[in-house]
This record gives sequence, structure tokens and C-alpha cells, in this order.
Amino acid sequence: MTRGQCPFDPPPELARLQAEEPVSRVELWDGSTPWLITRYEDARAVLADPRVSADTDRSGYPHVSPATAARRKRAKAFISQDDPEHAAARRLLTRDFMVRKMRALRPRIQQIVDELIDDLIAGPNPADLVEAFALPVPSLVICELLGVPYADRAFFHRASRAIIARDTTPEQAVAATQELLDYLGDLAVAKEKEPGEDLLSRLAVEQLRTGAMTREEIGAMGQLLLVAGHETTANMIALGTVALLEHPDQLAAVRDTEDEALIANAVEELLRYLNITHSGRRRVATEDLEIGGQVIRRGEGLIIAGDIANRDDSAFPDPDRLDVTRKARHHVAFGYGVHQCLGQPLARIELQVVYSTLYRRLPGLKLAVPLEELPFKHDMIVYGVHELPVTW
Repeated sequence: MTRGQCPFDPPPELARLQAEEPVSRVELWDGSTPWLITRYEDARAVLADPRVSADTDRSGYPHVSPATAARRKRAKAFISQDDPEHAAARRLLTRDFMVRKMRALRPRIQQIVDELIDDLIAGPNPADLVEAFALPVPSLVICELLGVPYADRAFFHRASRAIIARDTTPEQAVAATQELLDYLGDLAVAKEKEPGEDLLSRLAVEQLRTGAMTREEIGAMGQLLLVAGHETTANMIALGTVALLEHPDQLAAVRDTEDEALIANAVEELLRYLNITHSGRRRVATEDLEIGGQVIRRGEGLIIAGDIANRDDSAFPDPDRLDVTRKARHHVAFGYGVHQCLGQPLARIELQVVYSTLYRRLPGLKLAVPLEELPFKHDMIVYGVHELPVTW
């Protein structure tokens, strides 16, 4: 397939812009015309520039949709703030997502993966890999880390889908956000009285009990971690599996190796190649600056298109080829600069365990329907597949 025909590739227009107009105007739903950044070098420069703000309350900030604008006004997470507020909130969580701590979770993640594969093998064949495996893995992990009851997954999965759906109305987005805020806030209050060994308990004791944070502030922080902690990784598990099934040589390389370095490479390459954040990183200029030879004025919005930046041949030779041996860790799938994804060490460990286990235990894994029949998530802010019928 050529670029643009494949469901793993960015739209062809992005490739044209990257080659001909790497910094160009685009028009959004509200009539605003922010700048679209498509080249890898420019993307990293913007994301690292202190003259560029992630504050969603600033005039000129390019919201994805009316629903996301309304939701962020109702509950503003720290990723939508600038320093020093952003740095202060992030410091509260750094210890919980340190690489060393995430590595210590690996045996438990391996146990979760193996048990879910056991259940998959014992269940119906064909099966939906999203429902039976891709969604439960990160949901179980983030629930144990946060201290959220996994038994409540139907509720928070529904609320999460409402938050990230492109056709959600502002009213629906605010309602779903409020439900999660209330749920997590109540959970924090309960944990303040009877704390456990989880992240929400620690925040409840250290922040809520001392008055340093309110119930709603902890709820907003918990909401970000819960939604991002399962939606992104679940889609990477499913979409990564589809991509490998469509590239049998690459699947064989992952399935047949015991080399942990190759598995780690495969994770980074799939993150680069797929880049499930298809709405870009959104920012607004706080001062005049120049990017790629173009002057950006104060108050003008910017959209950093990570999917096409990760296909820039100046950073990744032959970028449209999936190559699990490629050294691709410098991709921008997790962002760049001070706002890069806090949970990336956890996501990496989860994906390494999944990719090193699933295909080895199910060597005959294959799609149960043609690729063209898979329901890809063009209707969601986070890209993936709604269902993944497989057999083995």
C-alpha cells in the first residue's frame, strides 16, 4: 500500500505539507487558524520552547473540539498548565512513575498478561482481542497503581469513551468529567480515612488531609491518570498487534526472540510508526517566535502533528517502513520537553511484556476478518480499533 491508503499511515496531505509547507495555517471547528507543525526538528523545538504554553485557558489555544474545550474548563489537569504550577503538580507524582518503580512492577504485569492469555485460550475462538486482552491489561495495572476498584471498570470505561469521542457534545463531555471527578474525589475522601498502599491513598494522606489539595483537585489528577493510563496503552496493544500481523516478518522477529533489547526496540518503533495521538499536541505562543522560518505571533495557536513528525525522513530514514530493529527511541509519541508523558515508563514496561508474551503464547494468532473490515477509531481522539476479532 502507498502512504495514505494504509490505516497505519498519517493522511497524505500531512506528508505534502511536511515536504512543501512544514509550518502552515489550518482552520479549526471554531474558525480559528492555528499553525500546524509537521517536521520532526520543528516539533521538538516547539515542545521545548518556554515561549510556548500548554495552558488551555489562554486566548488562542487551539482546542480539539467544543467538547474538549468545555471539559477542560470544568476540570483542568496539570498537563494543561505551565510552570511553576505544572512542575509542582508533576513533582507530586514523579516518585510513582520512576523507571525503577515501574521495573519493579514487571512481575505483576507479567502475571496479569499471562492470566488474561490463559482466559483467552480457554474462552471462545474467535475472540475480540480488545475486550478480552488489550483493554483489561492496562486497566488492571492502572487500577492497582491508583487504588481504583477494577470492579468499577464498566463505569470508568464508559466515561472515558465519552471524554475522548469526537462526536461527544460539550454537555456530555462535562457530565462524564463530573462523574469521574465525583467518583475519584469520593474515593480519595474514603482513602484519607482508611489509606492503602496506592497512589490515591498517598495523595489523600499527604495532600487532602493537610489541606494542600482539595477533593476535586485530587479527583482531576486521578481522572487524568486513570483515563490516560488505560486508553492509550490499550490502543497501542491492539493497533500494534494489527500492524505486526500485517507485517509477518516483523511479527516473527518479535515472536521468536528472547532478546529483551529487540523487544524494547520493537516497542519504540511501533510507538513511532503508529502514534495513536492523532490530534497533535496543542500549544499557544506567549511571545513572538520563529519556527521553520515562519514568524509565530504572540497569542497564535500551534498544533504539533506528532504522527507525521515521526515519519520525517530526516530523523527516521525510510520512515514509512516498520522495522523493529530500528533505533527509534527519539520519537515524539510521548511528546517532548517538560510536558512529555509522565506515564511513559509504565507504558513501555506494559508494552514490552505484552509484545514479548502474546505472540509467543499464541503463535498462530491472525485476524478473523479482513483488515478492511476492522472498525478503526477515526471517531476518537485516541486512535486504535474498536474491536479486534482474532483467531489462533
